[in-house]
Amino acid sequence: MPHADFDTDRLAAYLHLTPQQVNRLAERGKLPGRKVGGAWRFAKAEIHHWFERRIGLCDEGELVVVEKTLERSAPNEHHEDISFADLLPVKAIAIPLNARTRTSIITAMTELAAATGMLWDAKAMARAVKKREDMHPTALENGVALMHPRRPMAKILGQPFLALGCTGSGIPFGGSVLTDVFFLICSTEERGHLRMLARLSRLLTSRGFLDALRDAADADAAHRLIGDAEAKL
Repeated sequence: MPHADFDTDRLAAYLHLTPQQVNRLAERGKLPGRKVGGAWRFAKAEIHHWFERRIGLCDEGELVVVEKTLERSAPNEHHEDISFADLLPVKAIAIPLNARTRTSIITAMTELAAATGMLWDAKAMARAVKKREDMHPTALENGVALMHPRRPMAKILGQPFLALGCTGSGIPFGGSVLTDVFFLICSTEERGHLRMLARLSRLLTSRGFLDALRDAADADAAHRLIGDAEAKL
């Protein structure tokens, strides 16, 4: 596939760094890459995973910078504003989510997403999400999991969207703490996935948001809460 990898110049433009900065990061092992014929090459999948990990470790101010970087990363492309009110339909919210194991959570969340009509193959999505969780768990230290397949699955999605489930009490999901809030990120392309992840991470770091979400009585209340909180970002 042409342009499957970044070279130094293309990755520098993508990350809004200089080629010299990219080379230094690669030489120090801070960027995943390999040398081919004496020049650095960076696999897109590995860079996107690196970016995901970076997003997960950012604070509010850094997340704003990440979002702006992603918006500028392809200046010739049109970017629609991300709105969770549109990306997260009420029918894709389950409160409570009736599942108590990692496998049943993945199954329940993919079936919830499929019930919207925007995911056409729940079993394929579940397999991809489980494979991603086996490789790198998406559970965070705040009790939230940001579930997604390793790569966007455009062929089984009508459009990008989110699903949300809250179990009411925590379960082991691969993180250092129990997890009780589960988002399923359904993306159709890489940059959109990273933008959704960065915006969602900003929302989760908003003061008081997670406590309020855990107290939401039903899907409608959770949807209103998310819309109100996003409007304040």
